[in-house]
Amino acid sequence: MKTNTLDFDAQALRERILDLAMRGKLIPQDPNDEPASVLLEKIKAEKEELVKEKKIKKSKPLPAITDDEKPFDIPNSWEWVRLGDAINLVSGRDIPKKNHLTHPQEKSMPYITGASNINEEGKITITEWVNNPSVVVNQGTLLLSVKGTIGKTAVLNIPCAHIARQIMGIENIYNLDDDYQKYYLQSYVGELQKKAKSMIPGISREDLLLAIFPLPPLSEQSRIAAKIAQLFALLRKVESSTQQYAKLQTLLKSKVLDLAIRGKLVKQDPNDEPASVLLEKIKAEKAELVKEKKIKKSKPLPPITDEEKPFDIPDSWEWVRLGKIVSYQNGYAYKSSELVKVRKGLPVIKSQNIMTLKVIIKDNNDYVKEPNEKMLNSKIIKGDLLMCLSSQSKNPEPLGKTAIYDLDKPALLNQRVLKLKLINHSMTDLIYYFINSSWFHFTVSHRGSGSGQSNLKLGDVMNMPIPVPPLNEEKHIVNRIEVLFKKLSN
Repeated sequence: MKTNTLDFDAQALRERILDLAMRGKLIPQDPNDEPASVLLEKIKAEKEELVKEKKIKKSKPLPAITDDEKPFDIPNSWEWVRLGDAINLVSGRDIPKKNHLTHPQEKSMPYITGASNINEEGKITITEWVNNPSVVVNQGTLLLSVKGTIGKTAVLNIPCAHIARQIMGIENIYNLDDDYQKYYLQSYVGELQKKAKSMIPGISREDLLLAIFPLPPLSEQSRIAAKIAQLFALLRKVESSTQQYAKLQTLLKSKVLDLAIRGKLVKQDPNDEPASVLLEKIKAEKAELVKEKKIKKSKPLPPITDEEKPFDIPDSWEWVRLGKIVSYQNGYAYKSSELVKVRKGLPVIKSQNIMTLKVIIKDNNDYVKEPNEKMLNSKIIKGDLLMCLSSQSKNPEPLGKTAIYDLDKPALLNQRVLKLKLINHSMTDLIYYFINSSWFHFTVSHRGSGSGQSNLKLGDVMNMPIPVPPLNEEKHIVNRIEVLFKKLSN
């Protein structure tokens, strides 16, 4: 039942590249490079001159770096330095909203308010301007978001701008490589986020000034930055190709299911017992389960009209309403007080846990430590077929998405998630695939209602017409689907 996907964690690879770069292991060192110790002396002298000329403010001396602070070894030609000793840090300042301009004026200046001005590619978008700037940074300044979203970086590519307190500007003292500094901050963003305080995460000026910075020789900085840029460009190409391949995989799998549900994936065998016989057996078995009080008696479902049949199926197949071949179990409506985030007890499966073809347990998943009897009525185990009756606009997964729970640990169902149980267990795999066909998802999506959240009614699900092949043919169809899915995934 499992289908593999092409795994490619581009972000993890980027982080690994940055880690190697900051350790001096991405490119070889050049013994002819002027060592970083000489560069540090030049930075110190330049900084003193800028203070003397009143171009920057004199800063307080920063404590020496102890051996315990050094997270790893660096090449002999490099130096560990406090970031505050290598750069000039400019803290932003907010300007009252009433003074913001939505369009530039003759003497106005672009206003960078926060991380929202910096996209994922490190490009700056200006949406507001001010006439009374007080904290101005100039072209070439490295900008860092320090409040709310922490760690977004961009090099200012316009003549100047006012920055809000959600932004800090990192100004070069002695022509340090801007790109190398940017990559350093990207490698350090995890540590910065750990330092974030308050309800709205934020880091202080001191957090940055005291950060320890692996400083290579000046020429090596440029070579490192160029190598990182080259590798990141290659990663983007691979990432794009991977995404395209994934889309093609999805399209081809959808086509396989489309052929399967129409009876065109495998040949029919005239010797197979027709689906009509199978449906009579299911009817009798369901009546027996009701009699034994193992399932509840359901309301009679209307016959399927010719207008409801969306396509032709083989003569040996039959159209049947889903509710005639399944029983179901609703999820439980949990109160927030009944749920915990610690990984104790049983995980609760909500709509966001169900992806097409798989169930995932999230890092921040809800759990129930000691479920009561009512909660345990919605217990699920490995092999159970689940369907989500809700879909949010932010979620790309289709309404009616279905998955087989394949985790070893039992779980509990939240409301708006159904457990479907086939009366004839051998049909589970087939119905699972049929429900995940593009035709089924398209049909149920038009039955959903709601604005921000689209919802399916239980009656809509139970009334859905499903084509049923002969039992023997079902086995051939499932086998063929899984063979083709495996080939597509590999």
